[in-house]
Amino acid sequence: MSMVGRLAAGVAVALLSAQAAQAQKSYGPGASDTEIKIGQTMPYSGPASAYGTQGRAEVAYFAMLNAQGGINGRKVNLISLDDAYSPPKTVEQTRKLVESDDVLALVNTIGTATNAAVQKYLNTKKVPQLLVSSGAARWNDPKAFPWTTPGVWSYPYEGRVYGRQVVKTNPNAKIAILSQNDDAGRDYVRGFKEGLGDAVKDVVKEATYEVTDPTIDSQILQLKSSGADTLFVMATPKFGAQAIRKVAELGWKPAFYISSVAASRAQTLAPAGLDNAKGLITATVLKEASDPNWDNDPGMLAYKKFMQEWYKDGDPLNSGNVFGYTIAQITAHILKSAGDDLTRENVLKQATNIQRLSVPLLLPGVTLNVSPTNYATYDTFRLQRFDGERWVVFGDPITVE
Repeated sequence: MSMVGRLAAGVAVALLSAQAAQAQKSYGPGASDTEIKIGQTMPYSGPASAYGTQGRAEVAYFAMLNAQGGINGRKVNLISLDDAYSPPKTVEQTRKLVESDDVLALVNTIGTATNAAVQKYLNTKKVPQLLVSSGAARWNDPKAFPWTTPGVWSYPYEGRVYGRQVVKTNPNAKIAILSQNDDAGRDYVRGFKEGLGDAVKDVVKEATYEVTDPTIDSQILQLKSSGADTLFVMATPKFGAQAIRKVAELGWKPAFYISSVAASRAQTLAPAGLDNAKGLITATVLKEASDPNWDNDPGMLAYKKFMQEWYKDGDPLNSGNVFGYTIAQITAHILKSAGDDLTRENVLKQATNIQRLSVPLLLPGVTLNVSPTNYATYDTFRLQRFDGERWVVFGDPITVE
């Protein structure tokens, strides 16, 4: 073959190789050779604005990751918009993310009512609604809503943990319940009662509140007047703090269980008064940043370095930041697993095929497990008690189904 022929053949082979490599790449909206665009809405204002720090931590994490080269050579662009914890605003902002910003997927939008407002829309559009920041049971429904996956442990599962602990420690308890009047509150209470089993007959008083209520003082007074010696509170940080403070003001000393969504030292306990929170019990899957047991833990050290360098205004002891950092790592795992097939279908496939994934800030014995038929993220919990300064884990891992 002549020199010209050999050169022509070489060029042809190179072109074919390049075409083959390109053919192996598949892109959906928001994805390209250089970028992966994802979106979320967050309550940066409104009644649940304390949760906004979670979104800021996630944005900061991807800024750090991008500085390190991104994911499979692509920068991740997380567009995080304020929905003020208002479902109509969530609808508006989600439509913008999908129809104007062309995001590949929605990731970790906060709230039960907010996510419910866009669930049907996103599933009809076949846009992944991943790692929903709510533990309501409706996110684990692969048949009806295959494009929606939870990012928080199941509220009914968590509720069962508290119910079982009540029965274990005080079989003759007189039980009072305060919950938010929405799907999340009902899921928590349902799980709690399932955990109580036959002891559900010992529930002497239940009360609910609306997220628009100015205070829950009257509900706490009603619950105390019932003669209950055990109190379970499902609340957001604002109302959790009010409950803790009012219980203390009344001199009421029940065995006090509080939902994990209201267990942040920074968002709930500090505003309520740390002394008032002493003895509280909650369940978790995450390491507590204020617990000295983790001071030399490599994962905790990496997290605190991240906070110092990439989210300086954030409180490293705030559990919202711990959770946001963890969710960002899980999101990165999903996107990395998708490789060069960055279609919505494949991203969903990766998000629903996760076996025993351990990320650094999960407690020992806790892993992430998701299958196409069961989207529940966690089935193992640890109980912890507040000692006046920090949360302290006690007991063995608890597995529920």
